[in-house]
Amino acid sequence: MISNETLREVMLENREEVMMHTVIPRNINLENFDRQVLVGVRRAGKSYILYGRIQQLIANGHSWDEIVYLNFEDERLAGMTVDDLNLILEVHGQLSDKRPMLFLDEIQSIDGWEKFARRIADNKYKVVITGSNAKMLSTDVAAVLGGRYITHDVFPFSFSEYLEINGIDANGKLLTATTAGRSILMRHFEEYFQFGGFPECATLPVKRDYLTSLYQKIFLGDIAARHKIENLFALRILFRKMAESVKQPISFTRATNIVASTGTKVGKSTVINYLGYATDAYLMLTVLNLADTLVGRVSNPKYYFIDNGIISLLAMDIRTSLLENLIALSLLRKYGIKDAVYHYNHGVEVDFVIPAEGIAIQVCYTMNDSEGTFNRETAALVKLQNQIKTKRNVIVTFEDEGTIEKDGVIIEVIPAWKFILENS
Repeated sequence: MISNETLREVMLENREEVMMHTVIPRNINLENFDRQVLVGVRRAGKSYILYGRIQQLIANGHSWDEIVYLNFEDERLAGMTVDDLNLILEVHGQLSDKRPMLFLDEIQSIDGWEKFARRIADNKYKVVITGSNAKMLSTDVAAVLGGRYITHDVFPFSFSEYLEINGIDANGKLLTATTAGRSILMRHFEEYFQFGGFPECATLPVKRDYLTSLYQKIFLGDIAARHKIENLFALRILFRKMAESVKQPISFTRATNIVASTGTKVGKSTVINYLGYATDAYLMLTVLNLADTLVGRVSNPKYYFIDNGIISLLAMDIRTSLLENLIALSLLRKYGIKDAVYHYNHGVEVDFVIPAEGIAIQVCYTMNDSEGTFNRETAALVKLQNQIKTKRNVIVTFEDEGTIEKDGVIIEVIPAWKFILENS
């Protein structure tokens, strides 16, 4: 059991820690509901969102007498259990007679946390919770919380946020009005394209070392250690092969065969578990086939990585994969990771479909390499109209731009930097 003195010390020190950070606003509103949960991959910036909200409250006249911030990955809180969580309220009561707003960071470290979360919700506390594990939102936990919290998925920086943290106006149209401005934009886009948008990495001149360290923490800590995986070699090979296979639907059987082709013995059920662990840790996200059966959607999705920087660590010569991964993240960030963004594969293959918006999107690195590429990408969007009537049809490229009319279908060709800024 943690002592009152230790908890008090951590609470007081955290006040200084929170206020010392410079935070850029993220596109997540924590003001419209009293109880919210932020979930996402490690180091996506969840803590900084809490810092920003607390700093905003202080600037608006609130004081630390009515705010509690705790990060449960603080080693001084190691061993804390769900039975200790009520001490948070008791210790705050020793410091202030005001009802606290609670900011509880990485709470998944405490087994049974959802029971405490439900109780403080029922008692009408204002609370924001973060966690790095998708199982925080499992059916069982959701049933316990009973709709008491609004949930937000937190991604690494969008391109507009990446530009902002680097001191660049995110208005791409203004920036590209001059040759010098376009050069600045494209230099930052190339960095973002290759190394992704993890917030702490965004301003580093050398990014690979940081990404390597972070990936190892996710790989070893959030996946291997948490799930007691002994065959680290098979796990490592699987993730490398998945990075090389971005763009393709991957069934569980195919994923197993891909790993087996390297001479590594691993069963299908083990591969299913490994992929589940990766999605639980938000290392990977899935995009399902809109045209498939319910069972087929679950067992034969496309897998995308949460950040392009991770793919750059795991695979080589993958610019086409990086482009599609970047567009997938842009769409999932905007429309949500559940039941909004699909691919289509039934007689015609289209990379992304957003049914609610009537949008179909192909991703093609360049339209100028051959006539075959042009015909293939445009024909797929035209043929899709026999299955789904879409209102907007887009081909996203690395830098090509224009408008195409084919068989009565208007197709926009948009460079990736412009597309992801429009979707920020």
